[in-house]
Amino acid sequence: MTYKPTRRGIVTATAKVAATNCISAAASRLARAGLQTTQAARELSHIDSLLRTAVSAGEIPGVVALAASENGIVYEGVFGWRRLGGGQPMTRDTVFRIASMVKVITTVAALQLVEQRKLSLDAPVPDIEPALGAPQVLEGFNAAGRPELRPAKRPISLRQLLTHTAGFTYRLWDAKAVRYSEAIDHLPRPERSGAPRKPLMFDPGERWQYGPNIDWVGRLVELISGMPLEVYFHKHIFDPLGMNDTAFVISAQQRLREASVHRREPDGSLLPQPAEKQNPQQSFSGGGGIYSTAPDYLRFIRMLVHGGSLDGARILRSETVSLMGENQIGEIDVGVLRTTQPALSNDVDLFPDITRKWGFGHLINMQAVPNGRSAGSLTWGGLFNTYYWIDPARRIASVFLSQVLPFADVRALRIYRQFERGIYLAMNAG
Repeated sequence: MTYKPTRRGIVTATAKVAATNCISAAASRLARAGLQTTQAARELSHIDSLLRTAVSAGEIPGVVALAASENGIVYEGVFGWRRLGGGQPMTRDTVFRIASMVKVITTVAALQLVEQRKLSLDAPVPDIEPALGAPQVLEGFNAAGRPELRPAKRPISLRQLLTHTAGFTYRLWDAKAVRYSEAIDHLPRPERSGAPRKPLMFDPGERWQYGPNIDWVGRLVELISGMPLEVYFHKHIFDPLGMNDTAFVISAQQRLREASVHRREPDGSLLPQPAEKQNPQQSFSGGGGIYSTAPDYLRFIRMLVHGGSLDGARILRSETVSLMGENQIGEIDVGVLRTTQPALSNDVDLFPDITRKWGFGHLINMQAVPNGRSAGSLTWGGLFNTYYWIDPARRIASVFLSQVLPFADVRALRIYRQFERGIYLAMNAG
């Protein structure tokens, strides 16, 4: 059923949230331990109020928001419900589908292999499939609407895959790719079987366009390491960092802690979606499909803030982490993602009027965000409105997890930005 709050419902929900989410009191204690001034504590308390109000008003079903400085966690906010209309309240260890936030994890795995000289950033990638080893570029469509393809001008490199400049694009944000898919579906069967399913939309290295590039990187990690992707992640990233709730397939106990996805309806209300099915036998993608919790993911990005190690676990060399945060696409600009499926995503422009570049695994804002993150900060998100950012200049790492469709939901992004501003006001006051 669709959840649309009434005045009475708001009052009742607020009372229940206040009663059940007692963790907010612990969050204040943690915040005061990290930030000593009264004003800093007041700003962090204001974040509590913002998030609580957003949940009570039906803006989002629930949220777990964490922020850490160089010295440890400075804010924890846990508000709302895992599922509207009868679910359990959010807890710090609620399990979320974080979708594309796995991409930076896959990037770290590939860079580990680069450090070991088992992969090269700039040599042609291993020829594991014609789409990668002998790519075809969609030149256009003829008068009959048939796609016209040609060989790519140059081979694809790992650097291009990691920076979304290889030419692969998601149909979700590329109308040309949608048209290609529809065109080959109408070809006679012999022609259809010979047409590449994953052509490039442009020549490698010539543009930026978000796409399934990191799926390919995940397959390369499996090929070079000789391990399934999830096994590699656990052995070389998750287990060393103590990320015990991050996996492609979650246990029955973790399933009980999972938050439901909610769809934003045209009237602004939220409709809980059916639980997704898990298939333990499926192959896993380097670009999506993973589960995690806010504390787990915060440990991962805190490792990057600390130059590749955390609590004695060295994951990457510090110089490699520095490369991840540098502009790796030169004069190419990161553009706005224009949706082709509004039910799944709005247009995506996280930093209007700010120059955006791409490093290894992250979007980079090249100018400071007013009342927020510094120039050179790193970020990305997942389809269900999960987000993180890393501010290397201020050594801040933050995670904001909700479960709402479509991506780049206006309300979720507004609350995320309010959370960000509150963290910086507190840090400046502290």
